[in-house]
Amino acid sequence: MSAHVIETSDLQANMRTCIQKVATGPEYSKDLSFEEAHAALTLVMQGEADPVQTAVLLISMRMKREVNEEYMGTLQAIIDHSSTAIAEVDEVIDIADPYDGQVRGLLIAPFLPALLAACGYPSVSHGAQSIGPKFGVTHRQVLHAAGANVDLSPADAALRLSDENVGWAYVDQSHYCPAMHNLVELRQRIVKRQVLTTVEVLVGPIRGRQKTHLLTGFVHKAYPPIYAHLARYAGFSSAAIVRGVEGGIIPSLQQPAKVHHYHDKGEEQEWQITPQSMGIEQSTRAVPLPKDLPPAAAQSNSSINLDAAAEAAAETGVAALQGTTGPAFDALVYAASIMLTHLKKYDSLADAGQAVREVINSGAAIARFEAGLAD
Repeated sequence: MSAHVIETSDLQANMRTCIQKVATGPEYSKDLSFEEAHAALTLVMQGEADPVQTAVLLISMRMKREVNEEYMGTLQAIIDHSSTAIAEVDEVIDIADPYDGQVRGLLIAPFLPALLAACGYPSVSHGAQSIGPKFGVTHRQVLHAAGANVDLSPADAALRLSDENVGWAYVDQSHYCPAMHNLVELRQRIVKRQVLTTVEVLVGPIRGRQKTHLLTGFVHKAYPPIYAHLARYAGFSSAAIVRGVEGGIIPSLQQPAKVHHYHDKGEEQEWQITPQSMGIEQSTRAVPLPKDLPPAAAQSNSSINLDAAAEAAAETGVAALQGTTGPAFDALVYAASIMLTHLKKYDSLADAGQAVREVINSGAAIARFEAGLAD
């Protein structure tokens, strides 16, 4: 998709118009068109918007409830200011966990790209160091604690996916979209979730030559159709949108879950899954935080000690890739099996689970992960 070029003076006039439309109360606020939302967010991405106006616009959109045209216009503005790369592989899995991280359990999803690569699908995850409103543990924090290079350019990340001995990478928002990353402080001051939180995971900084498949998560039932619509707009060939713990890509290890998915940019369908169907029996919904985790730092925005939780997640994730059984092992097997079944590599979650466990136990998954640590 090509960038949309608009004069700055026109953008500033549009910003005032947009605020007038969305910030007139619950009865009289009006939705923005794609063009209006795109122009307003373009001004923001260019760093030329007044921060007070930006905050008013974003929180007013949230309070009236965003619509698809606003989501698409915002996403397009971010895409226009992003650097993307095509890996020299036919298909790529894009793992899009929420950028604001997790706080109720150990974040194990950062180890999923290496596992999926070992299963035959080059995979990438992306994120940022710390994003509100949750300020949880992120992919960047965990992978950094595990010794990975978390400052690859999109081009270098694409090379990692193209390497048949690696096949996975992480790319940070600060490198693929500095304009978006520059809004971190403003978003912290806004406090509440806004449209940026929803759409930033859908840029897709690394693409396959033929197809790119999205794996993302949700909590609230209103979001699957929104994510499916935006994923098709952003060019993802298929998408698996999982009701995961804390909105992440890994479902509860105890309870049934829903996956909303589509293929070939078609209409989404609903898929009911259970961990028990593939032999997972756990007493916790997610990988638990260590009981001896130290408290959060006094001036921290987070409810947990991020450094300690990231270190614990790194240690636990590596052990799971080495074959140590437990909640982390099951979480990775479950998530990988969902995606491989979605991609029709296996007929059932049970079949996929058996194959994924064999890949881990063969040593292929940890070998891929360690190969990706080299600079």
